[in-house]
Parts: sequence; structure tokens; C-alpha cells
Amino acid sequence: MRRVSVDGLKAGMVVARAIYGADGSILLNKDMVLKPSYIVRLQELGVPSVYIYDRQLGDLQVEDVVSEQTRVSSLTAVKEIFEQTRRGSHVSILAEKARFREIVTNIINDLLDRKELIINLTDIRAIDDYTFAHSVNVCILALITGLTLKYSRPALVHLGMGALLHDIGKTALPLEILNKPGKLTPEEFEFIRRHPRLGFDILRMNKDISRVSAIVALQHHERYNGCGYPAGLTGSQIHEFARITAIDDVYDALTADRVYRPAYPPNEAFELLAGSGNFTHDYRLIKAFLANVAIYPVGTIVKLNSGDVGVVTGMDRGYLQQPRVRLLYNSSGEPYHEQPEINLRENLNYFISSVLPRESLPSASSSADRCCGSDMKTG
Repeated sequence: MRRVSVDGLKAGMVVARAIYGADGSILLNKDMVLKPSYIVRLQELGVPSVYIYDRQLGDLQVEDVVSEQTRVSSLTAVKEIFEQTRRGSHVSILAEKARFREIVTNIINDLLDRKELIINLTDIRAIDDYTFAHSVNVCILALITGLTLKYSRPALVHLGMGALLHDIGKTALPLEILNKPGKLTPEEFEFIRRHPRLGFDILRMNKDISRVSAIVALQHHERYNGCGYPAGLTGSQIHEFARITAIDDVYDALTADRVYRPAYPPNEAFELLAGSGNFTHDYRLIKAFLANVAIYPVGTIVKLNSGDVGVVTGMDRGYLQQPRVRLLYNSSGEPYHEQPEINLRENLNYFISSVLPRESLPSASSSADRCCGSDMKTG
């Protein structure tokens, strides 16, 4: 399967991964054959891309580091409680401490069960659901980093709670500013800069939510060199959990489609973060995070220095710049019928010269040898 932007979808393509709304409902089921009306509806909902089956890529699968059930249930819970908080019911978030702890525990357990996996999957989210999906993603990324750093389970829970709730202060901000497609005015940006302090105040309303978790919300926009906010802290003045969450927050924001710009490719986001070490971010923590992130996720279409075009099929931990590549076309543009696979780690004469657009391959499979799922949600 491969990821295709909604604008590149065509009727007859087959969905390879179900797409969910933030309320847990299925917008489009796995194995659905796309119709023109479904594509239009996806565009209306602001869904940026879809994983589709592609016969050229055969049995290529992209695995998530957490189960589908864990991701969807986490997203649903975050949406419910954030929306209650936005309506002024701050008591709700305090009463839901056990629910948040359950989310964090489920994510930790999934990560431990799948600890051999590298982060390959780009989460599909509707633009209007960005804050909820972003909160879940940042929690997952923070916990992966914490596991790499060999944190104890109690420490992981505090980190995970803080990361999951790091943006809770945004519930006190006007939606028209949060979702503004254009550049913010200085006054609007000052509104945005309030959300770390607002989040800290919300979380400190109940002593059962740890101060450490609340500090993550307060400090996740601080920067290692002191250029962040709200307090302009530097280095170790920033709690380590907040430094971790700041890295994950930036990575997930870069790789997500936003109302004001398309997503950065993962390799570009990787390079941007790698270059920020001991400047805006703590290099030791960046290394721990990036050790788990695919520079070229499975399914990425790449061009090699030889001129061959292929698709990334996997990589070995510690050798993320040298993945395994299934060759699809030679330098003359002729297809490889046998589709040989080479491991760039073992074939040092080859390296990736560029990443090609998702739509650079000829049309994907337009049918599937399986039954269609339920119809797309239209309400």
C-alpha cells in the first residue's frame, strides 16, 4: 500500500487503512472501493491523504506502533474531554484522570509489545481534528522516547499524562484564531502564547494530576537556547519531560497537514530536528527520539544515485539512512518485472538521492479482490 493525497485519488482505488473521525466513527472503511462522491466528501472533511492498495507494491504493509483500537479510543477520549473543557467544564478533565491514565497505560503496553517497530506510519487526520490527534501522537512519541531512555513505568506515566495534555490550554482560546488559515497578527499570536500557562492552571486545579505533568504543559514551548515561551528558560531549567514533549510536538506538527501549509516529508522533518540539537532542543533527547523514527518510512518512493526508482520496504534499527528498497523502474524508466530488493546498508554503492512525490508512480490499483466495507459516513 502507499499513501496518496486526496487530490491524487481516483475512483476505483481501494482503501488500505480505515479512516476514523475524532469521535471514533469510521469515515471510510478498509477495502472500500472509492467513488467520486467519497473523494469529494474526504475533501470537504479536510482529510489530506489516504492509504490505498497498489498492485505494483504487492504485499507492502505499513504497521503502526500502537494498535488501531488504542489509537482510536485515545483520540475519542481526548476529543470528548477537550470539548467539555472548551465549554467551560474544567471539572471534567479533573474527573477523567483515571481515563487519561488508562490511555497512557494502554499506549505503554502497546509500545512494549511492538518495541521492534520503527515509526513509519503517518497518522491520517482531518484538519479540524488536528488538536485531538496531535495530542495522542505527541503522547505516543514522548513515550517511545521515554522507553528509549529506559524510564521507569511511573516516570513514563507522568511523561505520558503531560504529553497527552500538553495543549489543554488551547481549549481556552478562540477557535477562529487556532484554525486561522493565514498568518496570525501580533495580537493573535499573543493569544496563542497564553496556552501553556492556561494549560498549567487547568491541570493544577486538582492535586491528583501531578505537578510534573502540569509542568510539561507549561514548558513545552520553552527552547534549549532560551528563545521559547512563556518564561524564556534555558537548558536544564526546562524539565526533561517538557524538553522531550517539545521535540515530539515539533515533529508531529511538521509532518501533519495544517490549514495554512501541507505536511513536511518525514525526511525533511527529520533533518530539521537533527539540525536543532543543542540549539533549540537538547541533542541527547533528539538522538533518543530520532532513533525510533524512519527517515524514509515504508512506502516512500525514492530515487537512487543509480537512477533506479523504488519503494522503501523496511529498515534496520540504527541504519535509518540505509533502508531496504524494492526496485520498480530502472534508470531508463523501464519496469523491473522481478522487482529486486536491495539493502542499502549492505550495498554501499547505492544511496537515496531524492524522495519522489507520492503520485510519481503510474496509477495505483483500481480494484481489489475483496468485498467492500460499509459506506462512507456522510453526516
